[in-house]
Amino acid sequence: MAPFATHVLHLHTGRAETVTDLTADCAGFLAGAAAGRDGLLNVFVPHATAGIAVLETGAGSDDDLLAALRELLPADDRWSHRHGSPGHGRDHVLPALVPPHATLPVIGGALALGTWQSVCLVDTNKDNPDRQVRLSFLG
Repeated sequence: MAPFATHVLHLHTGRAETVTDLTADCAGFLAGAAAGRDGLLNVFVPHATAGIAVLETGAGSDDDLLAALRELLPADDRWSHRHGSPGHGRDHVLPALVPPHATLPVIGGALALGTWQSVCLVDTNKDNPDRQVRLSFLG
């Protein structure tokens, strides 16, 4: 097996703020790329207005994250970056709070996440409904 493998996910996030769980996509990629080996999975979103988070989903934490981001980064006219829909400048600040990458341990070919942890794409940009996420395994 090659020590490095990469794959790009193409996602349609729609026109609303979203937290998209990528954990199953990561596991599927690792099934072939890691093939039972230990290593690291890097998850990277090559967009200036989205990020990668590791958090609990399905119990309200994903909605709580979006609510906190709306409070911290209101979609109003305070932002210097003014192209796109009103308040879009805040989307360009998002990666400073939710970074565009995460590097995660892989043990025996599987993500070594905590019980309630999921790998998620965080996208507050309503102007760009199509996203790419690069998964890279090094092992």
